[in-house]
Amino acid sequence: MSKFAIFFILLYAGGLLAVLAYNGAAAFFLYQIVYMMNPEDRWWGSEIPALRYSFITSIMMLLTLAFKYQEYSKLSPWRQQPVFRWMLVFLLLHYIAYFYALDPIAHDRFTGYFWRLVVVMFVAYKLLNTEKLLNIAIWMYLLGASYVGYYGHSMGRDNRGRLSGIGMIDTSGDSNLAAAALVPAVVILIYYAWQGNWKTRALVFICSAFVVNVLVLANSRGAFLGVLAGASLFVCFMLFSRVQKARQRLTAAAIVVAGLAGAVSLTDDTFWQRMGTLQADEQGQRGADGRGRIHFWFGTFDMIKDYPMGMGIGGYTVVSGAYLDRSKTNYSIERRVPHSTWFQVLGDFGWLGLAVFVGMLVSVFRISHKAKQFVIKQGRPEIYHKILALECGLIGFLAAASFIDRARAEILFWMILFLASSANVYYLQHLAREKLTQADKPSGSGRMKQPQRRALLPELQQNAKTIKE
Repeated sequence: MSKFAIFFILLYAGGLLAVLAYNGAAAFFLYQIVYMMNPEDRWWGSEIPALRYSFITSIMMLLTLAFKYQEYSKLSPWRQQPVFRWMLVFLLLHYIAYFYALDPIAHDRFTGYFWRLVVVMFVAYKLLNTEKLLNIAIWMYLLGASYVGYYGHSMGRDNRGRLSGIGMIDTSGDSNLAAAALVPAVVILIYYAWQGNWKTRALVFICSAFVVNVLVLANSRGAFLGVLAGASLFVCFMLFSRVQKARQRLTAAAIVVAGLAGAVSLTDDTFWQRMGTLQADEQGQRGADGRGRIHFWFGTFDMIKDYPMGMGIGGYTVVSGAYLDRSKTNYSIERRVPHSTWFQVLGDFGWLGLAVFVGMLVSVFRISHKAKQFVIKQGRPEIYHKILALECGLIGFLAAASFIDRARAEILFWMILFLASSANVYYLQHLAREKLTQADKPSGSGRMKQPQRRALLPELQQNAKTIKE
C-alpha cells in the first residue's frame, strides 16, 4: 500500500474520531479533505477500501447537527442570512425546470447533486460557529489546494501542453475547472502572508509555491484572469483603502514584487503563449484557435427567445446545433456548452434564474459589507482585511467562472459559506450579545423594582390608618 493511501486512511479515521471527541465541525473538515483529495480518481485510490467517503462524512454532519441542533441554532440561526433563502429559491428553480427540461437525464443528475450540496452548506453553516472553526475550514481548503498543486506537479503536462487528471470530485479531468477552484486560494494566501506570524508565513510560502505552480501547469486562461482580478483587487485595497495598519502600503508593495518574481520564475514559454491567445478579434475569435466563445455566449439570447423559462440543465447542449452559426467557430456546433457560468444559468432557468443567482451573490456581499463596517468600528482592521480577502477570492472565482460552466461548483458555495460564516462570527453574534445585554439592563434596574413598590402600597396604607386612629 502506498504512503498516500495509508495517509488518507489515517486522516479519514482520525477525522471520524475528531467528530466524536472534539467537535462536530470536524465532519465538515473531513468533507473538505475528501473533496480536495478525491481518492476515487487518484492513482492510489485502488489501494483503499471502496467506500462512499463523501456520503459518510455528510451523514456524520447531519447526525452532529441533529444531536446539538438547539445549541448550534443559538449560535448560527439560518434566518439571519438572506443568502440561504436565495439558495433555496435557486434550488426550487431546479425542481420547477423538471417540467420542461430538454435533457431530463442530465437535469435529474445535476439537480440531485445540487440539492445535496445545498444541504451540506446549510449544515456546515451551523457547525462553523466560532472564529477558530472558521479558520480551520479556510485552512483545510488551502491545504487541500496545496495537495492538488503537489499532485499536479508530480503528474506534469500532457502532450497538448495541458495538465489533466488532477481535478476534485466535481471537476473530473478538466484542468480549467480544477484551476478555477484554486483561484480563491491565491488571494487568501496573500492575506495570510501579510497578517500571519513567521510560522504561518513559512507555511504560506510552501502552499503558494504548489498552488501557483499548478496554475501555471494547467495553462488555464480563465484561471489566469481570475487570479489577476482577485489578487489585484485585494492588493489595491491594501494600498488605497482608508483602513490601514502600520507599514501596510510597504507590505503590499513587497507582496507585489514577490508575486512578480514568483511569476517570472515559475512561468514558461508554453504558459505565456497560451495566455497570448486571450485577446479576441472583431468576430469574437480568440487568437489562433478560433473557438468563438463569445458566439456561444450570445447564442443563449436566441435560445431564450424561444424558451423564456430556460431549457433546464443540459438543454443548451441539446439545441446548440440549431442556434449556433458554424461559420463563427472552428469547432462543431453540435452539443456545445455556453462556456460561461452566467450564460449557463440564463440558458438553464431563463432571466428569472439569472436574477435569483445574482441575488444570491449580492445578498452575501451585502452581509459581508455590514460585517466589515462593524469590525472597523471595533478597531479590528485585520478582520476587515480577512473578510475582504474572502470577498476578493469569490470575485476571482466568478471572473474565472465567466469562461466555464460552474453554477453548481463546490468552491463557489464554499466561498459563499465562508463569507456567511464570517458575517455570523464577527457581526451577527456580536449583535445578538448586545441585544441580550440591552434587554438585561432595564429588567435589572427599573421594571423589576416597579412591582415591588406596588406590593408595598397596601401595607403603607394600613399603617397610615393605624396612626390616624
